[in-house]
Amino acid sequence: MSVPSITPIRWCDDGHLELLDQRALPDRHLTLDVTSADGAAEAIRAMVVRGAPAIGITAAYGVVLAALKQRGSDWQPGVEAAITILAASRPTAVNLFWALERMHQVIAIHRHEEVAPVTALLEAARTIHRQDLDDNLTMGELGADLISREAPCAVMTHCNTGALATGGHGTALGVIRSAWSRGLITHVHANETRPWLQGARLTAWELDQEGIPVTLAVDSAASLLMAQGKVGWLIVGADRIAANGDVANKIGTLALAVQARYFGVKVMVVAPSSTFDLEVASGDAIPIETRDARELTHQGERVVAPEKINIYNPVFDVTPASLIDAIVCERGVIEHPDHAGVVRMIETCRGTEVCHNLSRTYERKDPE
Repeated sequence: MSVPSITPIRWCDDGHLELLDQRALPDRHLTLDVTSADGAAEAIRAMVVRGAPAIGITAAYGVVLAALKQRGSDWQPGVEAAITILAASRPTAVNLFWALERMHQVIAIHRHEEVAPVTALLEAARTIHRQDLDDNLTMGELGADLISREAPCAVMTHCNTGALATGGHGTALGVIRSAWSRGLITHVHANETRPWLQGARLTAWELDQEGIPVTLAVDSAASLLMAQGKVGWLIVGADRIAANGDVANKIGTLALAVQARYFGVKVMVVAPSSTFDLEVASGDAIPIETRDARELTHQGERVVAPEKINIYNPVFDVTPASLIDAIVCERGVIEHPDHAGVVRMIETCRGTEVCHNLSRTYERKDPE
């Protein structure tokens, strides 16, 4: 399996972070140089980089940028302050807090050193980055194995879960890439994914770049495609998975899962173990981020809604475990997920020692 050439996150040898500006795709290929933790946090908030794994990777490098700016032996407060800023950038994607906790552990190990441990922090960030790619390749094969139980089929995906949203290859889109290479997928239906159009601008672009046949559809056509028997699997990612298997993902996923159950389409969620949050009992406790009203009231500079109209613009919804056929992570597959299955799987993962205390501290309980 070849790794896609798309590189959304790159650490540069001169000590800055280069991000592919995903807001400009597909018509322009722009990069943004980030030189501070504040800049990394703003890039996450502004959707320069998006996708739960990619957010975590970017935040880890943001901690390195903060360490580079510290002078003298009193370096720790500055780096800790940067972690606070980065943790507040997005409240739902638990990979953000997982990555920052990993970096916090490095700080704790080196807390008595006279200078900031830049080398150790950079190696930790690079390890997070490399491990995500390795995990994606593993998940791609595990998910493809599930699809292989049925005849080759067409699949549907929502939002963007590919190389752009991860350390490379992708989660749900990684499964699609792997399954396509094995002749298990005949076609991909990509939902446009309003209001940021990640499906149209990013997923369709990634698949087209690799010659994987894709049809871009208006979001509300999903049930029609399923009713026509044109979809065998709905394959999506996740931003946080609760202990009982409930999944927070891009807004619209819940409706798609309900439709899939009605029409007999199987649902696969693909996410690394860092996406599981065992401190959250169910999806009811997952904070749901809402975003600026302008994303709905304007198309560019054009006003498309009445002035002062009330706006509800949630970024995520929660799909109950009962609507999910399988959750795929790098350590295996949880079929018909429930609390026992989730805990059993996560206890086998390398990252069980990593807690999510940062998410408890910094996430916004009442989304703005």
